[in-house]
Amino acid sequence: MKSALSKFKSLRLVRAMGFNRVVLIGVIILMYILFAILSPILHEGTNFVSYARILSALNYGYFIGFMGLGVTFVIATGNIDFSIGPVMFTSALISGYCMNSYGAPLWLSMILCILIGTVFGTIGGFFVSYLHLPSFITSMALMLVAKGVGSIFTKTQAVSWPDLSSSNGWYRYLVRAGDIPTGLILLIAVAIICAIVLNKTRAGRYMICIGANREAVRLSGVDTRRWEMLAFIISGTLAGVAALFYVGAYSTVQPGLGDTFNNEAIAACVMGGTSMAGGLASILGTVIGAFIVALMQEGILAMGFTISYQYVLTGLIVLGAVIADTLSRRRRN
Repeated sequence: MKSALSKFKSLRLVRAMGFNRVVLIGVIILMYILFAILSPILHEGTNFVSYARILSALNYGYFIGFMGLGVTFVIATGNIDFSIGPVMFTSALISGYCMNSYGAPLWLSMILCILIGTVFGTIGGFFVSYLHLPSFITSMALMLVAKGVGSIFTKTQAVSWPDLSSSNGWYRYLVRAGDIPTGLILLIAVAIICAIVLNKTRAGRYMICIGANREAVRLSGVDTRRWEMLAFIISGTLAGVAALFYVGAYSTVQPGLGDTFNNEAIAACVMGGTSMAGGLASILGTVIGAFIVALMQEGILAMGFTISYQYVLTGLIVLGAVIADTLSRRRRN
């Protein structure tokens, strides 16, 4: 058995992708098979094996994936950002409200949506990197601020973005053009850029090194504050991008929400192999983790259960991933 596992790990494709990522892909396949078998039994009349179900799961995976990509940079530095979910909602709320109430053009609202996320990321990064506040407390505070700002700006009213029947509905083709999942293409493209930045550039290497040993990096003459702040800016910007994909899939945004989505984005990172202690991150793993979360959500609903069951399963998976990461670090040390 051990010999067979060693031979499997030595395969060229497995070495190229990484054993953990291959296991995650296997988990997705296994989950799909289980949901396909169980959903008709537990929820009579349900057909999980359909292209429509896949597209629905992908819609959920896009915005989780974009938030996950951004927060991967933050976690790589040894920090955390719990504000990305509410920041995503606030970005969509304010920019959508400007479009509906003040007549802002769609293209300007889309840019504003991303800029709002960038502003929140910049503020959080400044407090953490330059004022040396704990990222946990800072991001929790910004989470509350984001929820409050979105509610105040929109007068606690829901905001709806244009649907496909309107002249401004073209932005929804970012998510889906007919039966073509264009959002998947864009997510993969952004993930490739993020992987290059994180693994092939000086900025990315510094972020990972800061997470592994901040003091050693600082003593080597590197301005750790700059790169730490950049990680938060990337996270905020991609939260703004995630907002566009959220409204592209669901169109209506409710104020005061978003907390659960940042937990799911962080869960995608942890499941994908990014260490909560910092110094180790995987962009590919984050993307796969996002689709595990999305498939889990779709499967649980297909079986007739409430979304609360997803929270339980996601929490247990994250707890297991953190335990595995902790034990792995102890063995390496």
